[in-house]
Amino acid sequence: MTLSISVALLHDQARNDPEGHDRHRRAFARLSRALRAENIRWEEPDTTALAVAHTFSGGIPYGYLTCLRRVFVLVGRGGPVSPAPRPDTEAWHRDLAAIDDETSLLASHLLCHADDAGYYIPVDFPDPLFLPPEAEVAGAGMVGSSQRLLAELSSMAPWLGTPASAESPGDDPVAPERSAWHQLRQACRASILGGHAIVFHRVGASFRRC
Repeated sequence: MTLSISVALLHDQARNDPEGHDRHRRAFARLSRALRAENIRWEEPDTTALAVAHTFSGGIPYGYLTCLRRVFVLVGRGGPVSPAPRPDTEAWHRDLAAIDDETSLLASHLLCHADDAGYYIPVDFPDPLFLPPEAEVAGAGMVGSSQRLLAELSSMAPWLGTPASAESPGDDPVAPERSAWHQLRQACRASILGGHAIVFHRVGASFRRC
C-alpha cells in the first residue's frame, strides 16, 4: 500500500473527480465542526485560482513513514542514528518499540497520526488533537499542525543531510527517509502558504518496507 499526500485536494477533484470532491468536501465540513468544538476555527479554502506553490500531490510507501519516524525518535533521544536495520531483526523491533514509547507521550505531530488517513491543518497548536469518535474525522480523529510538523522535520534535517532535491542515488542508505522527509516538507510549505489541509489518504499498491 502507498500513502498518498495531498494539499488542496478539492482543487484537483473539482476538475477530475466530482464524486470524490463531494465526499471530501463533506469530510472537511465534519473536520471544521469538530475543530470548532476545540476552539480552533479553520475551514478548507475555496478551490479556485490556486497558485502552484499552494498545491502538492505525492506518495510514499507506508514503510518510508515508519523509517522517518524512527529517525525523529532517535534524534530526539540524542542518537546515535544509523540507517534503518533490516526488518524482523532485533534492532528493528527495538526501534519500533522506541517509536511506540515516544508516541505514547502524545506530543509529536509526526508520530501521533494515522498512517493512511487524516489531516494536518495550517494552524499552530502545541500538541496533536485527538477528536472524539462521534466527530467521524478520518484517521481516528488524530489531527496535526502543519507548522509543528514542519518544525519536527527541521529537527531531523542535520542528520539526513537532505539534498536540494528529493532524488537520491539508488545506493543511498537513507533514501526512504529522505523521500518521506522531502514530500512531507513540501506538503507543509504548501499547506501553510495556501491555508489548505495536508490530507493523508490511501492508494492501492504493493507494500514496501524501508
